[in-house]
Amino acid sequence: MTTIEYCGIDEAGRGPLAGPVTAAAVILPAAFPIELLDDSKKLSPAKRNIALKEILSSCSYGVGWVWPEEIDRINIHNASLLAMKRAFEAIDQKTRKLVKIVQVDGKFSPKLDHPRIEAIIRGDQTHPHIQAASILAKETRDRWMIRYSWIEPAWHFEQHKGYPTKLHRELCRRYGLSEIHRKSFRIFSS
Repeated sequence: MTTIEYCGIDEAGRGPLAGPVTAAAVILPAAFPIELLDDSKKLSPAKRNIALKEILSSCSYGVGWVWPEEIDRINIHNASLLAMKRAFEAIDQKTRKLVKIVQVDGKFSPKLDHPRIEAIIRGDQTHPHIQAASILAKETRDRWMIRYSWIEPAWHFEQHKGYPTKLHRELCRRYGLSEIHRKSFRIFSS
């Protein structure tokens, strides 16, 4: 069996007032076209979509979710780490065992059943496998929020994806909180 050098992990959705926090774990194949990658926040939606298609078709990956009720119960920091753990565990066990190093974007790393885990501050700006995880996490979460807007259209989640925009706060004042709002967050401040 061939060892796999790296698995990158990143999350999306720490800052929103609504919706899940979503993480992705990605293992890039050697032939992956890394020129498609960058920090997900720096790529246009069109470029993120191109990269996402390549990630989904050629990479081993896992996605982890932590839902608003869990976020309210354990806080956003712990929820982000739990989403990362769930993402890594969503990759099949045989493949996970081949990974030499798990690299996580940020200052903290989740507790994983793996001997070598590194937290890399701003890893989504420098490490292709973390960039791929950043893209997968962001696109997966954004698309879920767009779909959810079909269920509860009053909050216009398709426009702001749950982030604390002026429009989002105004809609919360007008309609109250939806089922997916994080009740522990200060929704009505500023």
